[in-house]
Amino acid sequence: MIKLELRPQSSDFWRYGSPLLALIITVVLGIGLFVLLGKDPIRGLQMFFWEPLKSTYALGELMVKATPLLVIALGLGVAYRSNVWNIGAEGQFVMGAVAASGVALLADKETGRWIVVAVVVAGALGGMFWAGLNAWLKDKFHANEILVSLMLVYVADMVLGYLVYGPWKDPAGYNFPQTKTFEAATQIPRLMSGSRLNVGLIVALIGVAAVWIFLFRTRAGFAQQVGGLAPAASRYAGFSARKTLWVALLVSGGAAGLAGALEVAGPLGQLTPYVPAGYGFAAIIVAFVGRLHPVGMVFSAVLMSMFYIGGELAQSRMGLPKSITGVFQGLLLFTLLACDTLVTYRLRWQSRRV
Repeated sequence: MIKLELRPQSSDFWRYGSPLLALIITVVLGIGLFVLLGKDPIRGLQMFFWEPLKSTYALGELMVKATPLLVIALGLGVAYRSNVWNIGAEGQFVMGAVAASGVALLADKETGRWIVVAVVVAGALGGMFWAGLNAWLKDKFHANEILVSLMLVYVADMVLGYLVYGPWKDPAGYNFPQTKTFEAATQIPRLMSGSRLNVGLIVALIGVAAVWIFLFRTRAGFAQQVGGLAPAASRYAGFSARKTLWVALLVSGGAAGLAGALEVAGPLGQLTPYVPAGYGFAAIIVAFVGRLHPVGMVFSAVLMSMFYIGGELAQSRMGLPKSITGVFQGLLLFTLLACDTLVTYRLRWQSRRV
């Protein structure tokens, strides 16, 4: 029999090195997958790890994908360090996009650039409201935040569908389920011409610094983490478990909603049924691969965006199915969990007793 036995002490090196090992194993498994599908593994790896980096335009697109992943992951990192399991960031992302679009649709050709701030703030508030529903149900009725946040994703998708197929549908849009294109005044400013890269990247990097300061340099951040790791010690120290819950969900929901606003007012420029791109779920992997540390999440967000772009290129150039992106994401998460388990536990062979 094989038994998992707790190690006396975990390796500090492998605690932070296991994401890199997980990536290497994912690449090896990916090579095997390409071979089984009858595709050139070298060309397959090129789609994922070279094409997204080979030009200035490609790097810009990489950052466009990485921005929402990073913003959402930063909020989730605060929640998970607080032991609050928000799995519904995808729904909060959608509701942030909806709220931001509602403000953007109020603009006309005479509206000033100030409305960009209103659009972004509306997106953050929309995500906070959706996460706040989860916090309220958990606080008042002790509802499981994992199940509630996940189910609210589907409700958010239905709200989005109702709006783009109904009252917000562009009458001049040839019957496509989408809003009209937002006015230029509502668009997030771009960082360089010829690229979709916009100020959202700067917002994300500011968020990295803000979350780092909050978690590791403030009393409130310390209270959040103590409340998650040791609730009894937190209560003894006078920290509020209720406040920990609300802060964790509002921060993570607000970050997801902000990402939704940056997406619809940035690269997309309108609200469509395709806004739910899976960023909210992928950001969970980003958060854990980044070790729930803001700086680590920067690198894991770039890696995950490479998987997104690589999957799209493999689909169009190699004839692979669209699901290849999800396969690589799943492999990375699975191997990371396996590596983390072996960092904490060791395998022990045990003979069966007769």
